[in-house]
Amino acid sequence: MAVAALHREQPLPALRATADATDPVAVLCRLFALGVPVQPALLDAALPRTGAAGLRRLGLVAEREGAVVAACDLRPYATEQDGWWVVSDRSELATAGPLPTDHVLGIGGASATLASWTPRPRVERALDVGTGSGVQVLHLAGHAAYLVASDLSERALDFARFTLALNEIDADLRSGSLLEPVAGERFDLVVSNPPFVITPRRPGVPRYEYRDGGRAGDALVAGLVRDLAAHLRPGGIGQLLANWELRADEEWTEHVATWFDGTGLDVWVVQREEQDVADYAETWARDGGHQPDTPEFEALYAAWLDDFAERGVERLGFGVVTVQRPSTDREPWTDLVDVRSPVASPMGPAVLAGLRARTWLAEHDDEALLDTPWQVADDVTEERIGAPGAAHPNVIQVRQGTGLRRTVTLDTLGAGFVGACDGELTARQLCAGLAVLTEQEPQAVAQVVLPVLRDLVKDGLLR
Repeated sequence: MAVAALHREQPLPALRATADATDPVAVLCRLFALGVPVQPALLDAALPRTGAAGLRRLGLVAEREGAVVAACDLRPYATEQDGWWVVSDRSELATAGPLPTDHVLGIGGASATLASWTPRPRVERALDVGTGSGVQVLHLAGHAAYLVASDLSERALDFARFTLALNEIDADLRSGSLLEPVAGERFDLVVSNPPFVITPRRPGVPRYEYRDGGRAGDALVAGLVRDLAAHLRPGGIGQLLANWELRADEEWTEHVATWFDGTGLDVWVVQREEQDVADYAETWARDGGHQPDTPEFEALYAAWLDDFAERGVERLGFGVVTVQRPSTDREPWTDLVDVRSPVASPMGPAVLAGLRARTWLAEHDDEALLDTPWQVADDVTEERIGAPGAAHPNVIQVRQGTGLRRTVTLDTLGAGFVGACDGELTARQLCAGLAVLTEQEPQAVAQVVLPVLRDLVKDGLLR
């Protein structure tokens, strides 16, 4: 219960659960995770080799009215396979006030999203752009031989060095903006949780280094994805998060597609959320620790609304951007989709499979698709919806249990085709059989089936 409350930024249950406890774990949780003062004697007992005095010498704690308070946030972070320690600045939950603009973020929602969506093939060279406290490098260390990470903030790089040292991970940490520190270098995998938040360029609006890249609108992310092309090896993958701003009657797909014009990259963008300008302004005015119903919050809120109004922005999109440099001489493919519903976690395996499926489709024509035997994936189920007692369903759907968890509605011909995909007969043979049953020409059946086939193959419903 207490952990769940912490994820809602409510510390009271955790404070109650650890109050008056002398157990070392409780003491360290109160100090480093909850940000409350603890008595030096309790800390001496919890860390007998280092003690409160040793932590003070290291700069990890400070004295306050006879007690000890943390100077940083230290907490465990784990996946099903790995466990690490992450060091960062204290959150607003611990500081109980607005954050300084050079704040170094720890494990946030965006960093967790990026880690979940990143494909993880074994690679030689990997890069983390805007590493912050080094969270993405921890994940990359499990499948990349050589690690590079960059950040404009020297303070962030110091925290990243600390985090990586605690976890005995070696990485080449470089100072500079975005891709500037790796000029002329190429990588097999580039990940980035960039400072994508669209922030008003107005006096009085704090420019947090971890979220504001210093450029108006979505120009920073647009420039980053274009510049990635020069830093990916053939077959190399880029994975990042992004915001984009949209004006009246502007389709997000049209806006985002312009970012990739002329890059030569395969592009797969999944929009996960769309907010109106008020919702967006509230989110980011509150994010820095400013509390609603205060003059400071109201001023920030108004600054965001004024900025969007002056530039004609009505709503903001958020999504996951995946790019790939083709490894063969072919036309790049583009797929921009809107998926608001829950997806698998982690999504990385599905992203990698989706990249490979889309690449296969780009490299094979319709004749090759028809000459291939396809099989329904193990996680796909069929759903038939109809009136009680009706002889035939009104709707036939197939549902995907993993990945994007898509639900695809099929007509009778499409449902018949998918139901027969058992990996034995080719798509052409199945179309011929359906032609006999429906008294149509095989070519006519194939023309109906091919778009369905491509759509189901790209996301792994057919394999």
